Amino acid sequence: MEMDDSFNLKLLQEGSVPAFEKLYDQYSGKLYYFILKISNGNTYLTEELVQRTFIKVWETRERIHPDKTFVSYLCTIAKNMLLNELEHRTIEFIYQEYFIQNDSFDNCATDNKLNLNILEEIVDKLAEQLPPARRQIFILNKKEEYSVREIAQKLNLAESTVQTQLAKATAFMKNELSKHYLLPMLLFQLYMC
Repeated sequence: MEMDDSFNLKLLQEGSVPAFEKLYDQYSGKLYYFILKISNGNTYLTEELVQRTFIKVWETRERIHPDKTFVSYLCTIAKNMLLNELEHRTIEFIYQEYFIQNDSFDNCATDNKLNLNILEEIVDKLAEQLPPARRQIFILNKKEEYSVREIAQKLNLAESTVQTQLAKATAFMKNELSKHYLLPMLLFQLYMC
């Protein structure tokens, strides 16, 4: 079976859909029971994570090592996705609980400040996932309020390079927020203005 896996993984790296389907057929059931166990029996979440895990496998197929154990690779991806999902749900729960406990919206200034503080924490966390140079440019622009020209001069880069890196950082933030954070996405749009 390991030789078969290695062969299918090599084909997968080359973009073979049949190899992907074979691996899916062989491991999706095992992965389902693994996730079901660590998610305390949440069947909906388990089904979603199996699909997302295999989507991730397809998207990162060029980086898969055919000589390593595929099932452990799958389980690592799924476990990390589950942890991220639980973390995101916890943030959403805390956010919702805050509004339930503070149902009077008379003090909009306080609410807006809290919203921006929550958003800022989330954006800071996501910024840590950016490549170092892109993160530096993003922080200089959004946190320290440097202009594109000032960043280009400070880092000895072309302004077009700075603009490209800012666009990529912003696209990453929007993508991550839309996937994982329902309410902060709206706030991010305001934050970027």
